[in-house]
Amino acid sequence: MHPPKDAFAPLFSSWLMLVALTLASLGLGNWFNDATWLPLLVAAIVWFKSLLVARHFIGTPSAHPFIARLVGTFIAIAPVALVITAFFGASIARWASL
Repeated sequence: MHPPKDAFAPLFSSWLMLVALTLASLGLGNWFNDATWLPLLVAAIVWFKSLLVARHFIGTPSAHPFIARLVGTFIAIAPVALVITAFFGASIARWASL
Protein backbone atom coordinates (compact mmCIF):
# COMPACT_ATOMS: atom_id res chain seq x y z
CA MET A 1 0.00 0.00 0.00
CA HIS A 2 1.30 3.45 -0.92
CA PRO A 3 1.40 6.23 1.67
CA PRO A 4 -1.14 9.00 1.18
CA LYS A 5 -0.01 12.15 -0.59
CA ASP A 6 -0.41 14.08 2.66
CA ALA A 7 2.39 12.00 4.20
CA PHE A 8 4.90 13.78 1.97
CA ALA A 9 3.68 17.30 2.78
CA PRO A 10 6.01 17.81 5.78
CA LEU A 11 8.98 16.56 3.77
CA PHE A 12 8.15 18.83 0.86
CA SER A 13 7.70 21.84 3.19
CA SER A 14 11.03 21.09 4.87
CA TRP A 15 12.74 20.77 1.51
CA LEU A 16 11.29 24.09 0.36
CA MET A 17 12.46 25.73 3.58
CA LEU A 18 15.96 24.32 3.06
CA VAL A 19 16.06 25.69 -0.49
CA ALA A 20 14.78 29.09 0.68
CA LEU A 21 17.35 29.28 3.48
CA THR A 22 20.13 28.30 1.08
CA LEU A 23 19.13 31.03 -1.38
CA ALA A 24 18.81 33.53 1.48
CA SER A 25 22.29 32.58 2.67
CA LEU A 26 23.71 33.21 -0.78
CA GLY A 27 22.02 36.60 -0.95
CA LEU A 28 23.15 37.59 2.53
CA GLY A 29 26.71 36.60 1.70
CA ASN A 30 26.68 38.77 -1.41
CA TRP A 31 24.95 41.77 0.12
CA PHE A 32 26.48 41.88 3.60
CA ASN A 33 29.84 40.13 3.15
CA ASP A 34 31.70 42.61 5.40
CA ALA A 35 29.10 42.80 8.18
CA THR A 36 30.37 41.76 11.59
CA TRP A 37 27.02 40.17 12.50
CA LEU A 38 26.93 37.92 9.41
CA PRO A 39 28.72 34.93 11.05
CA LEU A 40 26.07 34.91 13.79
CA LEU A 41 23.27 34.87 11.25
CA VAL A 42 25.00 32.17 9.20
CA ALA A 43 25.42 30.06 12.34
CA ALA A 44 21.72 30.46 13.13
CA ILE A 45 20.78 29.42 9.59
CA VAL A 46 23.11 26.41 9.79
CA TRP A 47 21.54 25.43 13.12
CA PHE A 48 18.00 25.68 11.76
CA LYS A 49 18.83 23.80 8.55
CA SER A 50 20.53 21.06 10.55
CA LEU A 51 17.50 20.80 12.80
CA LEU A 52 15.20 20.46 9.79
CA VAL A 53 17.35 17.75 8.23
CA ALA A 54 17.67 15.82 11.49
CA ARG A 55 13.96 15.91 12.29
CA HIS A 56 12.46 15.34 8.86
CA PHE A 57 15.03 13.43 6.81
CA ILE A 58 17.24 11.57 9.31
CA GLY A 59 14.37 10.81 11.67
CA THR A 60 15.95 11.62 15.00
CA PRO A 61 12.58 11.81 16.82
CA SER A 62 12.15 8.08 16.28
CA ALA A 63 15.83 7.16 16.67
CA HIS A 64 17.42 5.53 19.69
CA PRO A 65 17.88 8.16 22.44
CA PHE A 66 21.68 7.88 22.26
CA ILE A 67 21.68 8.60 18.52
CA ALA A 68 19.18 11.44 18.95
CA ARG A 69 21.37 13.03 21.66
CA LEU A 70 24.51 12.57 19.57
CA VAL A 71 22.93 14.27 16.56
CA GLY A 72 21.49 17.00 18.79
CA THR A 73 24.92 17.65 20.31
CA PHE A 74 26.47 17.96 16.86
CA ILE A 75 23.69 20.33 15.79
CA ALA A 76 24.40 22.47 18.86
CA ILE A 77 28.20 22.45 18.62
CA ALA A 78 28.69 23.00 14.87
CA PRO A 79 27.24 26.55 14.74
CA VAL A 80 29.17 27.51 17.88
CA ALA A 81 32.36 26.27 16.21
CA LEU A 82 31.53 28.34 13.12
CA VAL A 83 31.13 31.50 15.22
CA ILE A 84 34.33 30.86 17.17
CA THR A 85 36.24 30.25 13.95
CA ALA A 86 34.79 33.36 12.32
CA PHE A 87 35.72 35.66 15.18
CA PHE A 88 38.89 34.00 16.48
CA GLY A 89 40.14 32.07 13.44
CA ALA A 90 43.61 33.64 13.32
CA SER A 91 44.21 33.02 17.04
CA ILE A 92 43.04 29.43 16.74
CA ALA A 93 45.26 28.88 13.71
CA ARG A 94 48.32 30.20 15.59
CA TRP A 95 47.45 28.07 18.63
CA ALA A 96 46.88 24.93 16.56
CA SER A 97 49.95 25.22 14.34
CA LEU A 98 53.14 23.42 15.14
